[in-house]
Amino acid sequence: MKRNEHRSKDTKRRTTLTLPARDLLHAERIARSRKVNLSTVVAEALAEGLRVQAATERSEEVLNSYRQAFGGFSDRDVMLLDGIVLDPPERRR
Repeated sequence: MKRNEHRSKDTKRRTTLTLPARDLLHAERIARSRKVNLSTVVAEALAEGLRVQAATERSEEVLNSYRQAFGGFSDRDVMLLDGIVLDPPERRR
């Protein structure tokens, strides 16, 4: 087994990051106002960004699957599949 496989989800590691000064100042202000350390704010922001990125990737996969499944259909065919009635209703006599 590799060394990293023994780590749990919540294991933390130290690293050095180079961040835009403006963003770092903003994160520091948030940390002070919430009375937490900077690492907490950066970790939360990173986790949220990664969550959004994963959701975006899933959405793109679904859209690509949809395009692949319905790529051979015309716009009219897709509307019919979606239950959209294209012809005007018949008049009653």
